[in-house]
Amino acid sequence: MRKKAFTLIELLVVIAIIAILAAMLFPVFTRAKEKAKQTACISNMRQMSTGITLYMSDYDDGLPMSSNYGVPTTDPYRLWTNQIAAYLNTKGVYVCPSSEGGYSDSWATRGQQTIGLSDITSYDPTGCVEGTVGVGPCEGFTTSANANRFTDTSRTALICDTPGGPIAGKYRGYTYSSYNGIYNAAIPELSPPLCSDRDLVVELNYLAPSQLKPIFARHNKTGKDLGWCSIVFADGHAKAYNAKSILAMEN
Repeated sequence: MRKKAFTLIELLVVIAIIAILAAMLFPVFTRAKEKAKQTACISNMRQMSTGITLYMSDYDDGLPMSSNYGVPTTDPYRLWTNQIAAYLNTKGVYVCPSSEGGYSDSWATRGQQTIGLSDITSYDPTGCVEGTVGVGPCEGFTTSANANRFTDTSRTALICDTPGGPIAGKYRGYTYSSYNGIYNAAIPELSPPLCSDRDLVVELNYLAPSQLKPIFARHNKTGKDLGWCSIVFADGHAKAYNAKSILAMEN
């Protein structure tokens, strides 16, 4: 007896069903894969937070300086990444798996990192006096940051996802600014930073690098600020937020 074979119509129906199922499941797998990368990214940030805590214990609660403008550009300790390197087991924690960034180990490579320390920790002997932010551009304070001066550690963001790239493209991925967004004169603490799930360094490239330094909600980004970024706070806890919720904090 001859074996019964599939007809062409039956084969086409099976192929169509498989294509429909693949189209339904592929976005789910993609989101799950990105979620796993985000989990790894926030794990890296927690390790960096531990390194910062150990650094503070050796420096009377003083925080590492995201930028130390008090030393030459050739000094490796001008960057916070090198300041806490001795407290970490590997340099791999400096890079978010969802990005194509790298470890910024010198002033010349400071743009390529994709996890940044807030520039509230920046030190500049000729910079801004604390309390005058909002009056003019500022990349560092005349006094270094110390944990005993925080008023609310659970709401003070320290480490966050950032866009990385070449310095010539105005990227400064090793840090992000809390002061470059829309300034809230009534309650300065509620001023939202520059934040999006789009690359704002590209979108706002007409600005000076000091006016950029945005947060980048790269995880499951949609282009409509629904992408997520991970934040580690001064008390050590970590949480994920989408860009839209960060921008709405002014309210």
